[in-house]
Amino acid sequence: MKLLSTAPVARAAFCALTIMLGGVSLPTLAATPKDTLVEAFAFDDIITLDPGESYELSTGEILGNSYQTLVRFDIDDPAKIYGDAAQSWTISEDGKTYTFKMKPGLKFASGDPLTAEDAVYSLQRAVLLDKPTAFILGQFGLTKDNVKDKVKKVDDLTLTFEVDKPYAPTFVLNCLTATVSMIVDEKLLQQHEANGDMGNGWLKTHYAGSGPMKIREWRANEIVVLERNDNYNGEKSKLARVIYRHVKEAATQRLLLEKGDVDVARNLGPVELDAMAKNPDIKTVSAPKGTLYYFSLNQKNPILAKPEVREAMKYLVDYDAIGATLLKGIGEIHQTSQPDGFLGAIDDKPYHLDVAKAKELLAKAGYKDGFSVTMDVRNTEPVTGIAQAVQQSFAKAGIKMEIIPGDGKQTLTKYRARNHDLYIGPWGADYQDPHSNASGLIWNPDNSDNSTEKSPAWRNAWQDKAMNDEVQAAVLERDTQKRIALYQDMQRKLLADGPFVIIYQQIEVASLRKDVGNFRLGPSFDTNYAYKATKG
Repeated sequence: MKLLSTAPVARAAFCALTIMLGGVSLPTLAATPKDTLVEAFAFDDIITLDPGESYELSTGEILGNSYQTLVRFDIDDPAKIYGDAAQSWTISEDGKTYTFKMKPGLKFASGDPLTAEDAVYSLQRAVLLDKPTAFILGQFGLTKDNVKDKVKKVDDLTLTFEVDKPYAPTFVLNCLTATVSMIVDEKLLQQHEANGDMGNGWLKTHYAGSGPMKIREWRANEIVVLERNDNYNGEKSKLARVIYRHVKEAATQRLLLEKGDVDVARNLGPVELDAMAKNPDIKTVSAPKGTLYYFSLNQKNPILAKPEVREAMKYLVDYDAIGATLLKGIGEIHQTSQPDGFLGAIDDKPYHLDVAKAKELLAKAGYKDGFSVTMDVRNTEPVTGIAQAVQQSFAKAGIKMEIIPGDGKQTLTKYRARNHDLYIGPWGADYQDPHSNASGLIWNPDNSDNSTEKSPAWRNAWQDKAMNDEVQAAVLERDTQKRIALYQDMQRKLLADGPFVIIYQQIEVASLRKDVGNFRLGPSFDTNYAYKATKG
């Protein structure tokens, strides 16, 4: 999927790199270009580059480097919110109207001015497109019918954002840091609109932003090229470009890094990280992420809908062995639905491998001899290894699990259509507030197939009406201690009875050549700011 014609210098840069894909080796250069950061990264989950539609972790990183939002959170202190395209903001006395003042003189990469009109258009567009991420803004009572009345331009540098209830301000502002709230170039998208799609068809493979980098090219499962955006209003990138090469195998990433054919390896496993620790030319950076890895049980399957079966499966995971081997250095065993570092997070770990207990529960459910089931697995590590470990421990209780491998797009598409039995993968918080995971893993007001809610709870046909009410109560609670208590209660209920077997919280690790400086990993994928890196 090609974007713009890549500039000659950029094309020469990445043509000179060593690339090992599908067993094919291309010509080698002794080192990557001085003005270019080259990353080996598994990004086969990228489906679309439209911020109003994208819901994938890898895309979040690409867009986080190339678009602006009204506000962002400080990656060193996520509780602090600062203005990105917005210069300042105020909140009305009733807590329902947010007024934003834009920074003057902003420009898109295209050269078009960025004004309050573009910010308004972008927020309205996200709701009107009604893609999977629209629920983040829909939480505030915004609908296709009312969004143009609720999100309005006052003048070229002022807009208002009206919500339906007096939510905690940090919740509202954190939602406005999400990918779905990124600001797109209205004039450019209008030029590429087709059949009233607000430019969505075009933007799937193109770029209309104002961030520090501009997306120059994306070829699915092959390459992403970012180039410095000289129209960016903030501190300019020290690098002329950042190139992501799609390399799935951790061993191949290690080889490329050791040879100097890439500057950064992003998906190394415990074995490779141990080896890199002994290499004086390599250094490592890491950061805990608000990302949980889990497998889920589709409640449309009548076997998996039995509470005893759900509980039995939680006793058929060898958490200790997985943590000591597959997750060493890249994750911590975590069984509850709020990541460490989020308001109200708890660290309860009641489940461990107990085959006898699992067999007892399965017999109670009417499956003393087990049953057969499938698991959709993205064919990357560590999820493939975890799936294989689960397959082996399931077999001890008579559960025959077939692994169905696929790339990120294939497995996500099937999962989002509710056509799976079991699915294993990550769930990353959309914003730095506990409501993100509560709304994703619990909230499901409409369990029908044509529901507009597409959360993991819906994907697994999981609905608990009492917990739905608790989710709503928690997001409106302004007393912090009471709010914490509500989230802790929900976590324990979901842990005991929910359709999610949460295994670990991710620690993202990147290994770098020693001449790479200021490479930052944030608490979310859209705060992995590659544009801040330096070389030499």
